[in-house]
Amino acid sequence: MIDLYSDYLSEPKSISLEEMVRLHTEMTGEIGTDPDALELYGDLMETAVQYASFRANWHLWDRTIKAEKDASRTSCHSAVIIRFNQLAHFLKMQGRNAAWRDALGYEENDPYFRKRIGDFACYIVFINSINAR
Repeated sequence: MIDLYSDYLSEPKSISLEEMVRLHTEMTGEIGTDPDALELYGDLMETAVQYASFRANWHLWDRTIKAEKDASRTSCHSAVIIRFNQLAHFLKMQGRNAAWRDALGYEENDPYFRKRIGDFACYIVFINSINAR
């Protein structure tokens, strides 16, 4: 099955590429050269890479493998959210807005925000991957 970007955009709480670019630009601008913020971003990236691997393989795995990996995928997804929250909290303590975090939404308000945050994690993995050439 080939999924199209237009199909994704019709999903609840989807986030356009343009919005992801904007949010990532805001986030990295607030991080700047702050060594502590960069370390938190690095921790986020490590976790996001693990999560993106689950997402990238999901359509390739059969039901048995999906069932075997589902708890680990969910745990990794939760860890990604925690990493985003830690980074935003730190930036706010430094006097920055971290409005990008609010724009991603909170799963406590709507469970679909969890998917949106996971989508954004995959986007930042994509950007970091193509910038590593």
